[in-house]
Amino acid sequence: MNDSLAAALRAGLDAPICLTWELTYGCNLACRHCLSDSGTKAPGELTTGEALSLIDAFAEMGIFYVNIGGGEPMMRRDFFQILEHAVARRVGVKFSTNGTFLDADAAERLAAMDYVDVQVSIDGHDAATNDDVRGEGSFAKAVAALANLAAAGFANPKISVVATRHNIGHLDELEALAKSHGAALRVTRLRPSGRGALSYSALRPTEQQNRELFAWLSGRPEVLTGDSFFHLSPLGDPLPGLNMCGAGRVVCLVDPVGDVYACPFTIHPDFKAGNVRDTEFSRIWRSSGLFAALRAEPGPSGCSSCDAYASCQGGCMAAKFHTGAALADPDPECVMGRGANAVGTVVSIRPRRNAVAAR
Repeated sequence: MNDSLAAALRAGLDAPICLTWELTYGCNLACRHCLSDSGTKAPGELTTGEALSLIDAFAEMGIFYVNIGGGEPMMRRDFFQILEHAVARRVGVKFSTNGTFLDADAAERLAAMDYVDVQVSIDGHDAATNDDVRGEGSFAKAVAALANLAAAGFANPKISVVATRHNIGHLDELEALAKSHGAALRVTRLRPSGRGALSYSALRPTEQQNRELFAWLSGRPEVLTGDSFFHLSPLGDPLPGLNMCGAGRVVCLVDPVGDVYACPFTIHPDFKAGNVRDTEFSRIWRSSGLFAALRAEPGPSGCSSCDAYASCQGGCMAAKFHTGAALADPDPECVMGRGANAVGTVVSIRPRRNAVAAR
């Protein structure tokens, strides 16, 4: 990314490129690395009417797709109503699911929709590896969901994998698993938010594994990354994507009760910009004091003298925050070795917003 483009993106866009919308924190699984600590739904979730109105707001802003997640979004009874309204307003939907509720009927309904992309979460090449993180029986149910999508003729689903020290050595098998179901593979970074703070030390890839992961991804441009690994960019040519922290600049999150946060991985009062029940989403995005401050931030001062700064732009804000580092510090997994000086050996668990922490 050239300096002028990076500066333009840091200044913020008129509408987010990528908006994550957590429909519910209700979930039938309890994954060890869940970024939102999902399980029981938060009281006061947006009503169906409020959800549909929010989609209208997205459409009016020209947001062309949203990432829908949770929790397990298919647990909402109005899930398909929300999707159908988004399709009608030409707002594309990419939604993540554990696959439990993706039976044959649901797969056929999804296959009949335009502008809908489905990614099924799997974190191991076999049941033993996956179920250790996601719960007993979850691998079989996820694979069954992929089979249902294939039988329904759903085109190009995704398998979404969070890279951990237990699955990085099996990326070839995960790639083969995806291909066997006519799916693309998407690999994302483990972040120490939600329950991920508790499992970070046990699941966090080693320095050598991160190097192996970067080399593996560099040779497979067809594998999607969700722009997760820009902190590894100094190891070689940057992976495709934004390759910088876009929190409050080009990305944000809306949670189940309508709170808007700068980043999907920092669901914390320090990064709350407003609530769509009180203020129009477009006004929050364009006028929030928090977002304005993030857009004015020149970048991590702890990285300003590093020759590799242009490649990684200082790394991930969420990874810094949840490991106790300052936002001006290097990424805790900085491949240049700078992060070790900014973060202690013990990962600190930041307090989350009350609705999440209460679960």
